[in-house]
Amino acid sequence: MNIPNKITVSRILLIPVFVIVILFDFGWGNMNFLGADMPVNHFIAGLIFIIASCTDWVDGYYARKYNLVTNLGKFLDPLADKLLVAAAFIILVELGMAPSWIIIIILSREFAVTGLRAILAGEGEIVAASQLGKIKTWAQIVAISALLLHNTIFTMINIPFDMIALYIALIFTVWSGWEYFYLNRRVFVNSK
Repeated sequence: MNIPNKITVSRILLIPVFVIVILFDFGWGNMNFLGADMPVNHFIAGLIFIIASCTDWVDGYYARKYNLVTNLGKFLDPLADKLLVAAAFIILVELGMAPSWIIIIILSREFAVTGLRAILAGEGEIVAASQLGKIKTWAQIVAISALLLHNTIFTMINIPFDMIALYIALIFTVWSGWEYFYLNRRVFVNSK
């Protein structure tokens, strides 16, 4: 287990911590942070989510820089990303902070692309994430962070940045999913 893989595992281990902090009332009360009123546990959970999300960049950078890319890392890294994002989106729906129809579309795309990746892997083809897929991931992270932190800063100027970011994430999610299936359509065209 090399350092990038340990960082990825730490991201997976932060997921239950994030879930417990945001879903359980520890009696920490509320706070005002840069114009946004929110429960303290939402603020802490938002910070945990942001830290966990940043480890995605750190482990990838470290693995590429020191040539530590492994099959375990190729498996764990996207799994950790999807688990973290899915947990956050589901919690946001449960808390009434995100529309369920948007989250259903986003998570459906993730399942569909994961299925397509499995088919391609069965044929011995590993497809790296596209630039559009990377933009999609960061758009989702920004949207989730803004929602978890109750639109911090932007509430002071009355701009619903959190919802704007969520719609942008939705657009990039659908667009990157379409691109992924279009570029790999031969899997379905050539199937018997």
